[in-house]
Amino acid sequence: MNGMHNPAHPGEVLKEGWPAEVTITAAAKQLGVTRATLSRILNGHASISADMALRLQDWLGINAQMWLRMQATYDLWQAQHNKQRPRVERLKHLAQ
Repeated sequence: MNGMHNPAHPGEVLKEGWPAEVTITAAAKQLGVTRATLSRILNGHASISADMALRLQDWLGINAQMWLRMQATYDLWQAQHNKQRPRVERLKHLAQ
């Protein structure tokens, strides 16, 4: 993953393909979440959980594992590029 560029948040991908005739309020109701929750996901401020991935799968027919892979890829890239992440020394082999 080192050569990967900053991957899109899965909520942004969801937002890009959003049908114009579907309001966030209506979608949230169909998904069984609050409008605020869905808005936070669409704007990249909240992660897609396993539960939400299953809801999106049921609603859109797009595999839940795809949403979770996208979220994990995004999260890992963010962690790798976090300047505050402490340096951790590799574990030395324990003497036997």
